[in-house]
Amino acid sequence: MEKLRTLLLIFMCAITSTIIAQKKTITGTVYDKSDMPIVGASIIIKGTTEGVSSDFDGNYTIEASETDILEISYMGYLTQEINVGSQTKINAVLQEDISMLDEIIVVAYGTQKKETITSSIVNIKSEELKDITTPDVTTMLQGKVAGVRLGASSGSPGAIPNILIRGTSSLGGNITPLWVVDGVIQPNVPIVNPNDVQSISILKDASATSLYGSRGANGVVIVTTKRGTSGKSEITVSSKAAINTFNTGKFEVMNSQQLYEYHTQFGNSQDWFTPELLNRDYDWLGNGTQDGFVKDVNVSFTSGTEKLNLYINGGYYNETGTLKGNELDRYTYRMNLDYDITKRLKLSPKLSFSFDNRDRIAQAPLYQLYLNLPWDNPYNAEGQLINAEEDSDWLGRDEVNYLYDQQWNYSSNDIFNLSSNFDFEYEIVPNLLFRSVNNFTYYRSKSKIYVDPRSIAGEATKGRITDDLSERFTKLTTQTLQYSKTFGEHSLLALGGYEYNDYVFENVNVTGNGIIAGTEVLNVASEAGDIVGSKSDYALQSFFLAADYGYSDRYFLKASVRRDGASNFGLDNQYGNFFALGAGWNIHNEAFFNSSAFNELKLRVSYGSVGNRPSSLYPYQGTYRLDTHYTGTPGAILNQLGNPDLSWEKTYEANIALDTRLFNRVSATFEYYNKDTSDLLYFVNLPDVTGYSGFWENVGGLTNKGFEASVSIDVIKSRNFDWDLGFNIGVNRNEITELFDGQTEIPRDSKIFKIGEDSNAWYIRKWLGVDPDNGDPLWEVVDPDTGARTETNNWNDATLQVVDTSSPDFTGGFDSRLSYKNVSLSANFNFTKGGKLYNSARELFDSDGFYLAFNQQVLADDSNRWEKPGDIATHPLAIEGGNNNSNKRSSRYLEDASYLRMANVTLSYNLPQDVLKKIGISNLNIYVSGDNLLTFTNYSGVDPAVTGNPNDRTNIGLSGNPGITYPIPKRYVLGVNLSF
Repeated sequence: MEKLRTLLLIFMCAITSTIIAQKKTITGTVYDKSDMPIVGASIIIKGTTEGVSSDFDGNYTIEASETDILEISYMGYLTQEINVGSQTKINAVLQEDISMLDEIIVVAYGTQKKETITSSIVNIKSEELKDITTPDVTTMLQGKVAGVRLGASSGSPGAIPNILIRGTSSLGGNITPLWVVDGVIQPNVPIVNPNDVQSISILKDASATSLYGSRGANGVVIVTTKRGTSGKSEITVSSKAAINTFNTGKFEVMNSQQLYEYHTQFGNSQDWFTPELLNRDYDWLGNGTQDGFVKDVNVSFTSGTEKLNLYINGGYYNETGTLKGNELDRYTYRMNLDYDITKRLKLSPKLSFSFDNRDRIAQAPLYQLYLNLPWDNPYNAEGQLINAEEDSDWLGRDEVNYLYDQQWNYSSNDIFNLSSNFDFEYEIVPNLLFRSVNNFTYYRSKSKIYVDPRSIAGEATKGRITDDLSERFTKLTTQTLQYSKTFGEHSLLALGGYEYNDYVFENVNVTGNGIIAGTEVLNVASEAGDIVGSKSDYALQSFFLAADYGYSDRYFLKASVRRDGASNFGLDNQYGNFFALGAGWNIHNEAFFNSSAFNELKLRVSYGSVGNRPSSLYPYQGTYRLDTHYTGTPGAILNQLGNPDLSWEKTYEANIALDTRLFNRVSATFEYYNKDTSDLLYFVNLPDVTGYSGFWENVGGLTNKGFEASVSIDVIKSRNFDWDLGFNIGVNRNEITELFDGQTEIPRDSKIFKIGEDSNAWYIRKWLGVDPDNGDPLWEVVDPDTGARTETNNWNDATLQVVDTSSPDFTGGFDSRLSYKNVSLSANFNFTKGGKLYNSARELFDSDGFYLAFNQQVLADDSNRWEKPGDIATHPLAIEGGNNNSNKRSSRYLEDASYLRMANVTLSYNLPQDVLKKIGISNLNIYVSGDNLLTFTNYSGVDPAVTGNPNDRTNIGLSGNPGITYPIPKRYVLGVNLSF
């Protein structure tokens, strides 16, 4: 009997255990304390790798047993543990982790909690960067960060704008920021697929950038790419298609009727000017432009376990230009792997590449589309292309029908970029971490120019083929030792490191002349043409130390020092030392501060120094030109005068800032900075009689002072409806304080370096308008002795003087984000106020009769031309042959570059989860959007956002002299994101 009872008890226990261990379906929703659903929260069964993530509505479904414990977590919130028990529906409300202040920020050589930051750093998450359709990460930053200005040079497919952070800090050195991708310093602006970006950190002040030493002189942009997610495997497909339309802005040239009336006004006396011209009206701009198309497809795979996280993404981007004859194909790939071999050793290999293909490009030349007369037709009566040089009926001055040559001639270009990392970290003892970053990059550009012997361009050489091959190799190794420890209310982080980076670039350019039409290889050429080659290299070596100290979550101190060695300088000045100090005070954590209105109130101050190197790789050396010969014997010609005393350019920057958050809804940051740069690097030109072109010298100093403000407001936060607003503005004032050898000014091609003036000041004759008595143009004359100002109608007598600057008064942006249940609507705008662009195209298109054989610009609605005495006009009397040089360079063509642009508007819809479950998909998002749809400006050119042109090789996009450049297109987008 006793045995039977025992067996029965064992059987009942087994039945009970089985029932308890049985899995059941648990559903629920994860909220924050405002009852807003949290998207992407992690729900894991404690002690296992089994888990799911909450969807767009915060909902989740997981299989668990009654004995299990659910760990529910999300970055910036405290992890919550809930016993399953008999529950089948488990909702969770996560509380903010105040000690994290919502964010982990990527900083120089590591990460940092937002509350401990003492420097000027802005972090932008991936979801804030996905609105614009673009193949590059630079464009994504437009208008999103106070004090960051983008200077575009073109709207051509794949064109990348330049960035200025807190103004121009050099006259002859680099002025654009350093780029860092996953800890790897880049030799120039990197090609990174926007779909791969997890976050971008903008480091603005010296305290933030000083650990990068000479490379951080103009700010730092740190790009962090995506990683795999632990406990989750997912495939995501994103695809978008877009239509680009050519953006003419306010610039319009005349049709046949308008041009005929214009010529009639000034009485064109040429024999060819007859009424029969009105029978011709060819639309050159319409012929050369088109609606372009964009295809952007990405497929990514993420997976993670306790030991291994993997992220793989492959992307394809195709864009046809709004100017006919240009198309970009870009292929990208990235693989990021994090593998915990042991509890102390972690490997993080990375591999990425991009391949750009531009095949058989024959782009319509924008200048000719505007310049060519509507009275010239590129086709004859039989529909054949005309050789304008041989056509007696062609009226255009340059006698160029670009279509004639383009039926044969073309160019092609392939660019390949490869980046490979072997990174690892090893915990030597608790709290002491060794981290190693080791990178190799390879860049190759291969291009071909084909000029057919049948074309006009190929007549002199009987056709030619030019092949160009460029290769670049870089190596980077960064070894750091980091100690971090928290003891009581004290926290300490100490970092020491060594870094070495070298760069080698080689180029060869070979031309073969005399070819058979249609052949594409050099060995068919009958004779050698130009053969050009170059090689350049540099190396940098650095040692750095940094320490961060915090006490009681209230007081924070930061100090860093870096010693940089650069091959740009001679042995006596090869090394430069740079430092930074910073302090932060979390006032809201003080016992005496008990305001319920303030969630955060923080004061930050910092001071530090950074260096800069010249744009030349060999500035201290005396050099010779070896590209000459005499009767076949090679020779050398003096080129650059050496300067062994050339030294580092140094910038000392002070920064003071206030961070605040009110009522858990309004966040704001206000900053003031003062950057003082000394020992400015500049290439001093020498007269030809010396035999030298010039030499590099430390010529003087300049300052940049500015104010920045950023505000974000959670206007409405509820379970079903959200509305967020954001605004930022940056004001910068630039001034030259000292110049070389006691000089007060250095004129330079329509601009001037002058003490007391902006470094981008225009130095030009000042336009005074039109004489109402006779319609003559007027300029200003300044008496050099008395300063008296008079007017003249003689351009040669007018005084060259400072007239405004190309630097804007302020820049910024604002955005709005609305969401209701599964629908969201967002829009963002950027703006620029002040600054003058020199619209040099008007010298040709607004010439008052000077260029009879060029098309002319249609006058704006608020402009008028002088016709009779007493007229108050914006434009002089038009006269055949021109009116007293009225179209020569002067401030007449300086125009206000202010604008407000709707950069993007997006309407998106997330399919409900109950629908997705039926088709086995975890997330599906569909959206429509538009880029650059609205621009408000008085600028009469094509696009005020294009502030330079691609030919300004040392200052791409930032010269303030764009001319007629490829405008940034308007874009209409349809996209879908799918995960399963």
